[in-house]
Amino acid sequence: MLSVDTLFLIACSGLVLLMTPALGMFYAGMVNRNNVLSTTINSVILYALIALQWIIIGYTLAFGDDIGLLIGNLNHIFLVGIDGQSVGNVSENLFMFFQMLFAVIGAAIITGSLAERMHFGALLIFILCWSTLAYDILAHWVWGGGWLMEIGSLDFAGGGVVHIAAGVAGLVGCIMLGRRKYAQGIMPHNLPLSFIGAVFLWMGWLGFNTGSALSVNSVAVNAFLTTNFSVVGAMLSWMLVEWIKYGKPTLLGSITGIVAGLVAITPSAGFVTPFAAVLIGFIASPICFFAISYLKSKFGYDDTLDAFGLHGVGGIWGGIATGLFATSSVNEIIKEDAAGEGLFYGGDVSLLVVQIIAILACFVLSGVVSYVILKVITLFNPLRVEESQEINGLDQALHGEIAYR
Repeated sequence: MLSVDTLFLIACSGLVLLMTPALGMFYAGMVNRNNVLSTTINSVILYALIALQWIIIGYTLAFGDDIGLLIGNLNHIFLVGIDGQSVGNVSENLFMFFQMLFAVIGAAIITGSLAERMHFGALLIFILCWSTLAYDILAHWVWGGGWLMEIGSLDFAGGGVVHIAAGVAGLVGCIMLGRRKYAQGIMPHNLPLSFIGAVFLWMGWLGFNTGSALSVNSVAVNAFLTTNFSVVGAMLSWMLVEWIKYGKPTLLGSITGIVAGLVAITPSAGFVTPFAAVLIGFIASPICFFAISYLKSKFGYDDTLDAFGLHGVGGIWGGIATGLFATSSVNEIIKEDAAGEGLFYGGDVSLLVVQIIAILACFVLSGVVSYVILKVITLFNPLRVEESQEINGLDQALHGEIAYR
């Protein structure tokens, strides 16, 4: 008979699986009408690509037996040796699948920074190499017995491993690609589509964060609550910031606030109280808004769909917030395996310092790996499409399809 925990994780996996096509919809509504299909396929095709990579080598690099606190060994290559094994109360096969979905959505996030101007083939090569050399290693460092786990860093569902790492990869990629030809003044072509994508992302994120408890317990319930309450704070604060700055609240701002809140709570969902989650979300939106509206223009990089501004910056705030708000009253693991209680819950600065170290590790590894991979690709293939293709849109130029007639 299947255990309750197994059924729970199967349901959560189904929700997380929804996130990748939902992200494709969210992104697609915000690009030019001639890039809708190319933007969507950039996200969706990565399910197949990264799933295959995960089966062959990704899982064993992330969760194989530890080598020097740096990487997993190859004892589970092609998933050898996981049949009949368990992780907590669920089979290792199911745990492997659940973690694979994290790798997929992390890869898909990157595509938002590179939309509307990158060669499809170059994108696939970059993402495949990045997943192997950055994501899998970071997953081992944080969750698989690596050095960040050893020093007591906390990342409940991938604030650093998924969001910071993907955001930084997107930042490096968009800088190396250069600005779009008509980047200024292009408004989202279909906000209702992005709204639907944001809602499905929100639903999927409940599986993403709640399922990371791996069991039907109080931590899972808390993660479910904190995920939703962070969205409450983030949506309200984004609306307020927009209202004050521009005089009008917008739907685009509201759904962007949803994502900002979801990203910010991800590392701490199973470690903080629901009220702390509201504060984390409420603070996340102004920080991400500043990154999107000021930093991008100040430094001149063209992060098409703000993967760095939302996921990278939001993930950084979420990691710091974990060091401030984490409490053992929510999760006993803080007494057992973490560097200490959060600063606002009686701890000293130990956990906060460890969280900052983990943030820097995610930032540096993803940034360096991304730069090197893209540099190597340029030796054999251009990263960017031809100017005429970019101007006319990638749907027809790269895929021979048209979304609207």
